[in-house]
Amino acid sequence: MKDAHFKKLEKMYLNANINSEFYESTEIEILDKSARISIDVSPKYFHALGGIHGSVYFKLLDDAAFFAVNSLITDVFVLTSSFNIQFLRPVSSGKITAHGKVRFVSGKTMMAEAVLLDEEGKAVAFGNGNFVRSKVHLGPEIGYA
Repeated sequence: MKDAHFKKLEKMYLNANINSEFYESTEIEILDKSARISIDVSPKYFHALGGIHGSVYFKLLDDAAFFAVNSLITDVFVLTSSFNIQFLRPVSSGKITAHGKVRFVSGKTMMAEAVLLDEEGKAVAFGNGNFVRSKVHLGPEIGYA
């Protein structure tokens, strides 16, 4: 059952308008309490100085942490309630990969962290966040199929 849940979450992610329109190439793998999301760096993500804009870093980190948490929740969509990010270094080429992990679950409190690595495996940013259950059922109407 878990593998089917993970595959439905992956499909939902890849088919979401923001991801299918924003990214040129995306890979995602969701496992129990973890998620990995990779993209190829493109100049369309650059700020004026020729590096990836921080919004791309944030999105990848938040998404990886989010899907690590939603790997545990099989009935509803989760929501990010807060997320903190630390930028370490710029990236302007290659592939970047966000690795998210659940760190704490207790009652309504779910915490996860993520690290963003460049093609050489160097950390370029990291973040952590809190997540809550929504009232939105996981079903075909939101792409979970």
